[in-house]
Amino acid sequence: MAVIPTPTKSGSLPIKTSGFRTVPEALDYAALGEAGYNFYNLRGELASSLPYSEVKARAQALAKKLAGQFERGARVAMVAETSPEFMTTFFACQYAGIVPAPMPMPVNLGGKEGYLNQIRQMIMGAKAAAVIGPAALNGFLSEAISDFPDVRVFDFEALDTLADGEAEAIPFGPDEWCYIQYSSGSTSAPKGVIGTQASVTANLHGITTYGLKLTENDRAASWLPLYHDMGLIGFVLSPMYGQRSVDYIATSDFVRRPLLWLRLMSENRTTITYSPSFGYDLSARRAARAEDGALDLSALRTAGIGGDMVRPEALNAFTQAFSSVGFNPKAFLPSYGMAEATLAVSFTEIDAHIETDLVDMRHYTRSSIAQPASAVTVPEHQRGFVLCGRPLPEHAIEVRGEDGAPLGDRAVGRVFIKGPSVTPGYFSDPESSKRMFSGEWLDTGDMGYMLRGQIVITGRAKDLIIINGRNIWPQDIEWAVEKIEGIREGGVAAFSVDDGLGERIIVVAERRGLSAEALGELRREVGRVVQTAAGAPAEIVLAKPHSMVMTSSGKLSRAKVKAKYLEGAFDEAATDSDAPRALAEARV
Repeated sequence: MAVIPTPTKSGSLPIKTSGFRTVPEALDYAALGEAGYNFYNLRGELASSLPYSEVKARAQALAKKLAGQFERGARVAMVAETSPEFMTTFFACQYAGIVPAPMPMPVNLGGKEGYLNQIRQMIMGAKAAAVIGPAALNGFLSEAISDFPDVRVFDFEALDTLADGEAEAIPFGPDEWCYIQYSSGSTSAPKGVIGTQASVTANLHGITTYGLKLTENDRAASWLPLYHDMGLIGFVLSPMYGQRSVDYIATSDFVRRPLLWLRLMSENRTTITYSPSFGYDLSARRAARAEDGALDLSALRTAGIGGDMVRPEALNAFTQAFSSVGFNPKAFLPSYGMAEATLAVSFTEIDAHIETDLVDMRHYTRSSIAQPASAVTVPEHQRGFVLCGRPLPEHAIEVRGEDGAPLGDRAVGRVFIKGPSVTPGYFSDPESSKRMFSGEWLDTGDMGYMLRGQIVITGRAKDLIIINGRNIWPQDIEWAVEKIEGIREGGVAAFSVDDGLGERIIVVAERRGLSAEALGELRREVGRVVQTAAGAPAEIVLAKPHSMVMTSSGKLSRAKVKAKYLEGAFDEAATDSDAPRALAEARV
């Protein structure tokens, strides 16, 4: 029997985007209509559909079983596979009063050891009672918890065989938690952001009502990973909250066939999608492979950008590639957000052209003022920053200087936010939670400036590296490289630079005196170790002995090493000349 996708219009059910105090309440209402989740395979075929009515029925049945296995409030780590089973289990936790902690699928995370280390940290950080995933990952999951005898492993498919528990399955109430969200791609003690029913529903209301302005004609499509806030909140919970249908392809399938995303949107008349800038860039690079007449993006009214710095070059390339098949550049919707704010903090206006502020970077660097570029500013000293909109109602954004005082327009400082969507803190990490807040304001760790009421993000105060929307902690790379024979311990700096096409990783490592032949082998070994630690290629600089920049206390200064690199002050002969080619290939 052929699988039929859920309809765009949810029957006669009136659209409703407010008044839900909990995620279970929102699903109870969505289940009265006909919309739901649809899952497509690598060939673009509909593999399964799951109306919200069926999500509710399955989730409530499974909730009775989970209530018999776990105490109320217990944490359960689960691999966020793009599948009906993940959706059912996530919502079953909501109906059973159990806190889900989504984890990534094993894709491009530095191989088996890198993946095991990452999920082991998450399982340990969540103090999880169990870990759940697809049956194919049972071996990985069992190995990950080998040091935790009290943690049980279940596969999604086997959960249905559990007996109903004697304990009643009671849904989460308005004052309880919803999930724990771990930072994507982080492997060094990743912090678990607490999402409460109140913070999550506040953000869902803001996204659907004010950010996207949902209508009964809207249909969404996504390839985003479901362990990431943009995938989970933006394209699992938001469509359900607004009773809209959504079509999925797995992240791994998008990477293999980017045009599948566009084909799916063409066939289903998608109106809303989202991606980091690199997703649009990757699709534009593959545009020549599109079959004539296969694409029609004229229905797409919102092509959101988030999860990374907004890159005008990537968006321009996408527009040039697909305007001939109906894409309207006014569909682009820059926004700003983070997991600590559930997902979204600000949106630009629907159906408006992107605003790019062209800044004189020489003045910016000297004065921390985003002064507009003038007619005499040479192109290499200009940079365009995209305006990311005004805060959602009941939310606020403030840019502060080093003294903590609010700054005026164009003054670059640290970005603070407040509002009902903000997390109460990190799970089981009171010190980090305390450092994150200044009164009721949350320190985002981002740098930016205000311009006519809109926030403009210019970079990150933290040293976190973000490659293709995935977080990489520099110390992960540094510690791994330090262990290599021939590299000085404490003499490694990892950071990212933006070359206009995207961020790339640079690793500067102080070497010992070696022969030319030994240097070549050392460079290759460092490259292999970085690939394993970060799951991404890097440009390797083997610095001469005593050429690194240290602080007065004798500690390596990552920021000063980066500045020295940008000045071209490291020995050219010590640089991996093959890196640009390798990085270009990696981006494709």
